[in-house]
Amino acid sequence: MGKTKRGKGSKVMAISDASGFPIAVHVDSATPHEITLVAKTLAKRFTKAAPRRIVGDRAYDSDPLDTTLKERGIEMISPHKSNRRKARTQDGRPLRRYRKRWKAERLYAWLQNFRKIVTRYEYYASNFLSFVLLGCMMILLRNYF
Repeated sequence: MGKTKRGKGSKVMAISDASGFPIAVHVDSATPHEITLVAKTLAKRFTKAAPRRIVGDRAYDSDPLDTTLKERGIEMISPHKSNRRKARTQDGRPLRRYRKRWKAERLYAWLQNFRKIVTRYEYYASNFLSFVLLGCMMILLRNYF
């Protein structure tokens, strides 16, 4: 038996601003690591300008990701993993922004209010992405008007 047609699940990758409002959303399979999906998510952003900083959790502690984002002019802020073998690259000043990461996590909490997003009823990923985008639009409209 191989994988089913639907796969093992889906992963919603989102980038939000400092207030928790969505900037970019991408839906992909649940198997790849988040580091590999950052570039795809940045390519699907709603705004013209790229964000100056991205705050992520310990899973985003990757030197290749840091260099790739630095080439684009984006600063990656994430605490180091406890088992990191290479020298540390983050000092205390940028990590102060990490304490406010809960504001960015609000977007996921707001998306949990939509049952069609929480339980993926859609067979095709494009339809599921459409509902995620619709949820993001409703979040933006609810908070701006």
